[in-house]
Amino acid sequence: MNQQQRKSEIFNVVWRACDTFRGVIDPAMYKDYILTMLFVKYLNDIRNYKLAEYDKKYGGDKLRIARAMARERFIVDEDASFDYLYEHRNDSDIGQTINTVLESIEDANKAKLHNMFRNIDFNSKANLGQTRQRNNRLKTLLEDFAGLDLKLDNNGDIDIIGDVYEYLIEKFAGSAGKKTGEFYTPAEVSETLARLVAPKKGDRICDPACGSGSLLIRAGKQVGSDDFALYGQEMNGSTWALCKMNMFLHEVDSAHIEWEDTIRHPQFIEDDALMKFDVVIANPPFSLDKWGQEMAAEDRFARFQRGIPPKSKGDWAFISHMLATAVEGAGRVGVVVPHGVLFRGGQEGKIREAVIRENLLDTVIGIPANLFYGTGIPAAFMIFDKSRKPGQDILFIDASRDFEQSTNQNKLRPQDTEKIVKTFRKRQEVEKYAYPASFEEVEENEFNLNIPRYVDTFEPEPEIDIAATQKEIEQIEAELAETQSKMNAYLKELGF
Repeated sequence: MNQQQRKSEIFNVVWRACDTFRGVIDPAMYKDYILTMLFVKYLNDIRNYKLAEYDKKYGGDKLRIARAMARERFIVDEDASFDYLYEHRNDSDIGQTINTVLESIEDANKAKLHNMFRNIDFNSKANLGQTRQRNNRLKTLLEDFAGLDLKLDNNGDIDIIGDVYEYLIEKFAGSAGKKTGEFYTPAEVSETLARLVAPKKGDRICDPACGSGSLLIRAGKQVGSDDFALYGQEMNGSTWALCKMNMFLHEVDSAHIEWEDTIRHPQFIEDDALMKFDVVIANPPFSLDKWGQEMAAEDRFARFQRGIPPKSKGDWAFISHMLATAVEGAGRVGVVVPHGVLFRGGQEGKIREAVIRENLLDTVIGIPANLFYGTGIPAAFMIFDKSRKPGQDILFIDASRDFEQSTNQNKLRPQDTEKIVKTFRKRQEVEKYAYPASFEEVEENEFNLNIPRYVDTFEPEPEIDIAATQKEIEQIEAELAETQSKMNAYLKELGF
């Protein structure tokens, strides 16, 4: 069985397991139960594979096997395994048993899994129903997952499980409505932005609004080796847990993922100052209300020295934080924003002007509408670069018309991403697609970055031949008169 077949097999089993919860609780919530159980099964199968490997290697010597297992990525005791849960699937308190197993897994792996499962309750009456219903659902869930085969192959490679995990997150995103933006950025959007910021070997990469971590993972993959470090911060507890699991399933065990509010309580501090990163990327919540304006004036990290964004629109608050955490003279920043960030006036306009005058803004890229689950509004990429040379132009790209249209969601195709990235790197004018604007041009436009001001996409209407059109109208009228005459004759014959 090849990798794609394995992926499909695993996905189909897990997606069928979702039937246990459909119609009972919201998809935005039951994803936590499904994905947590997938992670528990992953830990279980790693354990079983390694036990068999060491048993063969050490000829059944239990002491040596135990010592080897203690040095593995995760410690999972027999009575804290999925196999144990499956054996107890008929217990009258199986929900509590699952909770206890999750707590045991956390305690045995505190350095990696501390607080990972504290936001999920498999014994919740509110979420999973009365005791009998809850027990039946959890029993069915365990039986569904028992059919999964997540054992490692001969090369010890289980990375495909990470791909399946992300694919499942995307599937949940498609049915989770407005809550989707809290945890997922479409794969094509993440891939495009990751390629634009182009992480290199040795880079520290940070996403201050990391959601389930797909953008961070794709940025890391751009490096082409394991020589990078990932940092992420997420304020939603259950989404933070999803991100942690996502990292482990992709075997990025060294990722630093923190659970806190980035604006109010940034967690990455070094020498009592904000930690600096080579690459900072994010898809922050669009126009977040109550983002923390009340503390901005007293911010000890001086992130809002260019101005304080409006209370009801936190877009520039996140951008200001990202710029403050990028390495001076070299850091690259890539952020997804709603179009209002490009042209709204007031305090946002002043911040935008200050950023442009500091020569930090590098590129503005308009992308298609309806790319994101939960909102149909068009968005843009803003790329900032702290290594820009004085007098360098600002590139504008209008990629809003290049996409694959589907019933519910538009998608960037590989050729759309390729076109964006190539144009970004060449930085040349492309008719009706890209335009490098000088500072003077942007200044003349009063620092309004609305893309149509720079990229002319107007398509002239074809000229109309008035004489030919008039002749066509006359012909149609003659045919209509003839038809009406015939109709009147038929009606007369019928006595009307």
